[in-house]
Amino acid sequence: MMGHLTDDEIENLLHTSVIGRIGCTDGKLIYIVPISFVYDGKYVYCYTHEGLKTKMLRQNPHLCFEAEQLKDLANWQTVITHGTFEELTDPVLRLDALQKLHARKLPVITSQTTRLTEEWPFVAKELSLLKGITFRIHLHSKSGRFEKASQPAETFF
Repeated sequence: MMGHLTDDEIENLLHTSVIGRIGCTDGKLIYIVPISFVYDGKYVYCYTHEGLKTKMLRQNPHLCFEAEQLKDLANWQTVITHGTFEELTDPVLRLDALQKLHARKLPVITSQTTRLTEEWPFVAKELSLLKGITFRIHLHSKSGRFEKASQPAETFF
């Protein structure tokens, strides 16, 4: 069965996911890239480094953001949002975002891109000195879809 997620299901998926995808464009090239994030009910917060994504987002702040939960190919949920990129250069806003990112619940096995500092899971002594780019996405619209198998999914191996 396929269907649409309710507003509560959309919010739950955004609150519990840690990896999403940003779709951005400079008007010529479309670029989709995975990123770790945290959602606070209004904004999606991200931390990254200089690169094509940040260059494009500074040029055109309008973006698409996607997050999903995939149990298997017959049981999944996905949320698509549209929003606006805002780089956080104000020290107070940036530190607040980094604290939210650091406080999120991550799986036991993590990667270098989901851990903000070498001290993780402990808070760095000076989180505000962390090099890199911190930004948030103001979400303007959200929609969600799901598929749920009516019977156990078949495996072919």
